[in-house]
Amino acid sequence: MKILLDENLPHEFRHELVGHEVVTVQYAGWRGLKNGALLAQAAASGFDVMVTLDNGVAYQQNVSRLPMAIVVLGAPSNDIDDLRPLVPKLLAALSTITPKTLIRVG
Repeated sequence: MKILLDENLPHEFRHELVGHEVVTVQYAGWRGLKNGALLAQAAASGFDVMVTLDNGVAYQQNVSRLPMAIVVLGAPSNDIDDLRPLVPKLLAALSTITPKTLIRVG
């Protein structure tokens, strides 16, 4: 699965998602793009899922129109130590997620 990590997630978090192709927004060169433009670019580039900490994306975007899914992580911060406990549930969710859906983990 091709996964995009939003700007609000640390670069090293990509190593936690073993078995997936994981790219950060920064690495893709899309830093500063607003959610709508970012999601459109990600979808056009073949990403299956975007993972974010941004709770607002659920209210700002019509996920049912996207050819990809969004996962919103519920962690107290974007510190890697706060994110690691969510990895097992995130990996489980990724194994069953379908396009045009938004799910929350944590």
